[in-house]
Amino acid sequence: MNNIKPKDMNDIKNNEAAIAAPEQASNDSSFDRKRHIFGAFFGPLCALLVYFTSIEGLTPESHKLLAIMTLVAIWWITEPVAIPITSLLGPTLCVVFGVVPMKTAFAAFANPMIFLFMGGFLIAKGMMVNGLDKRIAYGIMSMKWVGDSPRRIFLAIGLACMICSGWISNTATAAMMFPIALGLLEAIREMMAANGKVIDLKNYKYATGLMLMTAYACSIGGVLTPIGTPPNIIMLGFLNELAPEAPKVSFFNWMVWGFVAMVCYFVIAYIVLWRMFPADVKHIDGAREFIHRHVMELGKWTRAQKNTLLAFIVAVTLWVLPGILSIIYGSEAEIVKTYNKYFPEAIAAMVGGLLLFFLPVNAKEGKMTLDWKEGVAGIEWGTLLLFGGGLAMGGLMYTTGLSAWIGDAIKNMMGGEPSEILFVAVFCVTALLLSELTSHTAATNLIGPIAIGTALSMGFSPIPVAVGIALSSSLGFMMPVSTPPNAIVYASGYVPITKMIKSGVIIDFIGIILITIPVVLLLTKLIMGV
Repeated sequence: MNNIKPKDMNDIKNNEAAIAAPEQASNDSSFDRKRHIFGAFFGPLCALLVYFTSIEGLTPESHKLLAIMTLVAIWWITEPVAIPITSLLGPTLCVVFGVVPMKTAFAAFANPMIFLFMGGFLIAKGMMVNGLDKRIAYGIMSMKWVGDSPRRIFLAIGLACMICSGWISNTATAAMMFPIALGLLEAIREMMAANGKVIDLKNYKYATGLMLMTAYACSIGGVLTPIGTPPNIIMLGFLNELAPEAPKVSFFNWMVWGFVAMVCYFVIAYIVLWRMFPADVKHIDGAREFIHRHVMELGKWTRAQKNTLLAFIVAVTLWVLPGILSIIYGSEAEIVKTYNKYFPEAIAAMVGGLLLFFLPVNAKEGKMTLDWKEGVAGIEWGTLLLFGGGLAMGGLMYTTGLSAWIGDAIKNMMGGEPSEILFVAVFCVTALLLSELTSHTAATNLIGPIAIGTALSMGFSPIPVAVGIALSSSLGFMMPVSTPPNAIVYASGYVPITKMIKSGVIIDFIGIILITIPVVLLLTKLIMGV
């Protein structure tokens, strides 16, 4: 069997143009256009209807807030304007209609959790700009155990996506791994052609499976850390804001159940996808050369990569150290309290992110590991605005009593005193369904305050349902619009929509029933004692 040269980098880079296609295709689709138009008219109409309807049990402020939240919720789901704009509109309307003063309405935009995310964005940008993310990904792909086995390559692609997306944007990870997966598929096509077998990658099972593994693993990896994906940090912010008396969930705490959930989700996805989309060859001739050539193109470790790795290690150490100290000395020990006073998680993130602006690459030229323009470009301002707006609206729902009113209504609908398992399950499934239809960040912002308020109203700890919502919202595997990684791989043309829906339904169902709810209820009780 002859060695085949896989598609060269110029051809692969041409495929990267497809990465932008999902957003464009989504915006131009008939369904989305109708959704936008429907929301543009239906949102204000429903808000006015709520505003002019007399509702018993609500104060004037909470009644007006309910009308505003109706508009915001519908626009978050239907997106007639960009989601971050809607997130700014909510607090603005609260000031205009006299719900709260401006200082109160916009205070959440300076929440420490926003700076935790900002520091994480800076570190992630440093990794991408300086090529550390690619070095990690190709390092996994080039391990000896991978070789040229389609099954092991399938696993290695998934592992690389999962590990990277635990620390950097799921979208960025998918965009990075997408051309790698395309190149490997082209190697298979050319190997088959050399042996007299012509295959159409658009109808090739293994191509569909590899693309789906790339997308799903990026979403799965995001559950590992609080900064892995926006829903995680959003729910932590809601816990701090709406349930200050609940035990604090630390970075270390999250990583414990995040790791368990991530591994379990990944095993399920791997088994399901490999059974549905197996390879019909035992070896991919040329795969070793393809990976080796790309590793060689990375060259030796650069100063910038070493500096970025140092900043990353500093941030991770500062994040997990209080958890380790708590295990050794106890959570109430003076050393733990002192550490948390001077190095809370947001400061740890900012220390790691800001280090990149001080670690020199070329001291004589004044070149640092990350410059200002790259840093600004690396911060996802829209996500931060969405996060701030969600915290603002969630906090106002709590202070005006609206969340308690909604919680009582839901409590009555569920029969008064439902079991905690049923309660958590209902909100987990709701979060999953919403995330399949709209942005998982918007879905989390919408359902998070309601779930926490309802939990407090029922006398449950808000931690299990908050964690459950965050984990469930990362299980949006059914539709291209569910997550950016799904949209990116769908643009390849190798993933029929029916295959994505079928595999997504299976993984969603197994994941939420066998993993999410047990992990949430058992681990939160074990770790947090709630």
